[in-house]
Amino acid sequence: MEQDKLAGRLQQAPVPFAGETNNDYRARIAHHQAELQERRQRELLEQASTLNTPSARIRIWERLHRVTLPRDPQHRLLDVIATNTGLTVDEVRDEQRLRVAAAVPASAPTPAV
Repeated sequence: MEQDKLAGRLQQAPVPFAGETNNDYRARIAHHQAELQERRQRELLEQASTLNTPSARIRIWERLHRVTLPRDPQHRLLDVIATNTGLTVDEVRDEQRLRVAAAVPASAPTPAV
């Protein structure tokens, strides 16, 4: 949650302060852009880090690309996700199956009595 708040603040472009010189404002923008680039690089490394679980790596990929994991086990995007996360396509499909299994009980109708 806190990370999402930080992400929102970092993505907003800085606004000029009253009395701030153009050079100071430009320097602040450059610093802001460098922070954004550094954060993206860290997240790209995290999405392929073997220290993270396959599930975590896929969630990082989804957040970075603002795309959810497709439900179709034959979707072309699975190869891209596997390559970007350092996983095999079978590991990505395993995550698909886990997500489907977790969603099925929640959406299954309760039997009438």
